[in-house]
Formats: sequence, structure tokens, C-alpha cells
Amino acid sequence: MLADNIFLKIIDKTIPAKIAYEDDQCLAFHDVRPQAPTHVLVIPKKVIRTLDDITDADEALLGHLMLVAVKLAKELGLAKGYRLVVNCNEHGGQTVPHLHVHLIGGRDMAWPPG
Repeated sequence: MLADNIFLKIIDKTIPAKIAYEDDQCLAFHDVRPQAPTHVLVIPKKVIRTLDDITDADEALLGHLMLVAVKLAKELGLAKGYRLVVNCNEHGGQTVPHLHVHLIGGRDMAWPPG
């Protein structure tokens, strides 16, 4: 159920998180189970369950999430490179039913990723 997802509780500040960025459209916080030295999640404050659920009305919001991720990458010292990942649905590796962008860096990234 969307009302019970952990990201909404982080947005509402009922669950603590190490916040890296916040504005009226999104929140970014450090992942509690990082997959690299830097692992930040950028999430919209608007509830969007998966990438499959976006609409044309979300175009500006999605661009904003990317711009925030790039800004954070610079601020967090990821000049050598980083990866942005959006997992979609169960087989895509999505574990929280709230759209989010993983900003991962601080080490070499392998390919293929999964």
C-alpha cells in the first residue's frame, strides 16, 4: 500500500534519514544499505509508484530529479563518474513502491550491472 511505504515516512520525517537535499518537489537521502561509497536516493514528494506510472504531467518533475542528482554528484565529489539507476517493478529490482533514482558512485562500476 502506498500510504505505508517507507519513503513517505521519510518525506514526512516520521522516520529519520541522512538528508542530502530537499526542496518542494523532492527529497534526497543517503541509502541505509549503500552499494557503493556514495549511494543517495532521490525521490519525488509526489507519490508515483513506479516508472510505469508516470504521465506526461510528470515530465518536468522527472527532469528535476535528474538535475538534483547531477547537482548532488558534483557536491559529493563524484567527478570521476557515477551511475543513475531507476529500478522498475519486481523483476527490475524495485523494492519500495515509490519512484526513486539511485545516485551511486565513489568506485568503479561494473557492466553489465545486473
